[in-house]
Amino acid sequence: MSILNMSPMAMPVVKMNLIVFILVVAVVVIASAVVAFILGVAYRKKAAEEVIGSAEQEATRIVNDAMKAAEAKKKETILEGKEELNRLRNESDREVRERRNEVQRQERRVQQKEDALDRKLESLEKKEETLSGRIKQAEERLAEAESIKLSQFQMLEKISGYTEEQAKAYLMQHLEDQLQHEKAVRVMEVEQQTKDECETRAREIITQAIQRCAADQVSEAAVSVVPLPNDEMKGRIIGREGRNIRTLETLTGVDLIIDDTPEAITLSSFEPVRREVARIALERLINDGRIHPTRIEEMVEKARREVDATIKSEGERAVIEAGVNGVHPELVKLLGRLRYRTSYGQNVLNHSLEVAYLAGMMASELGINPTLARRAGLLHDIGKALDHEIEGSHIEIGVDMARKYRENETVIHAIHAHHGDVEAKTVIACLVQAADAISAARPGARRENLENYIKRLEKLEEIASSFNGVERSFAIQAGREIRIMVKPEIIKDENMAVLARDICTKIEDSLDYPGQIKVNIIRESRASDYAK
Repeated sequence: MSILNMSPMAMPVVKMNLIVFILVVAVVVIASAVVAFILGVAYRKKAAEEVIGSAEQEATRIVNDAMKAAEAKKKETILEGKEELNRLRNESDREVRERRNEVQRQERRVQQKEDALDRKLESLEKKEETLSGRIKQAEERLAEAESIKLSQFQMLEKISGYTEEQAKAYLMQHLEDQLQHEKAVRVMEVEQQTKDECETRAREIITQAIQRCAADQVSEAAVSVVPLPNDEMKGRIIGREGRNIRTLETLTGVDLIIDDTPEAITLSSFEPVRREVARIALERLINDGRIHPTRIEEMVEKARREVDATIKSEGERAVIEAGVNGVHPELVKLLGRLRYRTSYGQNVLNHSLEVAYLAGMMASELGINPTLARRAGLLHDIGKALDHEIEGSHIEIGVDMARKYRENETVIHAIHAHHGDVEAKTVIACLVQAADAISAARPGARRENLENYIKRLEKLEEIASSFNGVERSFAIQAGREIRIMVKPEIIKDENMAVLARDICTKIEDSLDYPGQIKVNIIRESRASDYAK
């Protein structure tokens, strides 16, 4: 009979029975679970106790084994320590014995040395006694010799008629005369030998350098001539009441000489840069045809800029042609200014290039740095670019400029020494001196006016005549040689070489001259008498 077919009265009873059944089942399940949990806990506790008991037994066993091993190790270690102690004791005893033996040996050696020193001391005492006796004998003999010497001096003074001081003075004078003669002879021999060797070698080097250097013989003056298309242009250049010519002269600092010379105007100035500016400006004014003060100012300014550009380009050209590099730009500009500078009619820039070529070629022959020699030769006259603007000689100005722009010390020394203001201490300085003299002394390179020429010759003769024993002096060959007649009773043959050297030194210190001057000393003896 299913639940669906039950009557409504039986439904509550069935439900109640079902609930009771479910509760009973739940209680049974919970009880079973509690019993199972309690049993599981008891089992695990028993298993844990068994494991703990076995672990304690194992630990006890391990501890016992460790104690037995430690006891054995301890005994073994004690035995090893005793053995090591015995070994160290034996080694220590052996080392003590060896050191004791060494000390005994040292003591024996010291004792032997003391015995040897005692014997030497006894020997020295004996020698000292002997030496004292010999010194006493020597003093006695010295006193005897002094007495003999005194008696001999007295005898010599009596025989010669000279006192001791007079005899000393006589001997010293005689010795001095002999030494003077021997010194002069030796100086002549050494000087002649050295001169021959140096002249031969120098002649070869200089000849090769000159043969490889070709230079134009050009002489420049202090005036420039500007051609005119016709003579009517002179009046336009002068201007109304001379205003044009005054403006041009004021702006350029150049004198314009307008005379009867047909179709030409002369510009005169000792400053070549200003003269060049005036020449360019005047030529442009003549070509332009518009000549008035404003136009003159414009042309002068343009000409000045053109000259500055030319100066820069000429300086760069000189540096390139000389084969040097790293020159400061300001020094390059100063080199360009030398294009418009002359010295005794010789263009200074061309002269500097020529000196650079010659110095470089001679340096190559001698195995010296040719680039540094060319650099020194190119810059040796750099001070002449500013000697009209700065006080001082061109050498001092050049040295200051080179130091200012941090030039090489060898180059600075060559600039300082190229005229002999200081002693040349480097070979390059000597080469620059020689190249400068060659360039200045070659035919057609330089010229000087008559007044300066005469003054130089007079000064040369005056220097030669200032020495004692000189009778007359003559400057010949345009000042390239000085012939000196000496008094034979004062100047001896052996003193002529010394006198020539002294005169050369004074000429070098007192006189400026191109090239070199030969000093030729002549000594002759003459005897005269009259037949009656």
